[in-house]
Amino acid sequence: MRTGEGFLLVYSITSRNSFEEISTFHQQILRVKDKDSFPVILIANKCDLEFERQVGMNEGRDLAKHLGCRFIETSAKQRINVDEAFSNLVREIRKYNKEQQTGRPAMPNTGPVAPGVYSQPHGSDDHTGGCCGGCVIL
Repeated sequence: MRTGEGFLLVYSITSRNSFEEISTFHQQILRVKDKDSFPVILIANKCDLEFERQVGMNEGRDLAKHLGCRFIETSAKQRINVDEAFSNLVREIRKYNKEQQTGRPAMPNTGPVAPGVYSQPHGSDDHTGGCCGGCVIL
């Protein structure tokens, strides 16, 4: 944890327990880094198992908003939004590093996103889209 530049906080939508552990992991990261914020992205994995869902999408969105990070629903098995998760983490790391160097917030990235991926700036309430209508990047 000490040497990480950014983190994917991953829980399974089929496991309430994994979701409930996320806040603890986030607090540990901030404590180890001795920071108030750090590049993290909240990942809800197994979006292909909608019929086994124990954690609602809105719960994930709400937690991401509380943590001040992006939220992405993925399926590692079906490779849904996996590359996008890592790409977004790299962007968050670069943005954070730029903010640390300049002492001011970086400009939001308004570049193109991959097909089927809808990325809104922080604070946006438009939570539609995704690859299958159920996977969303915020």
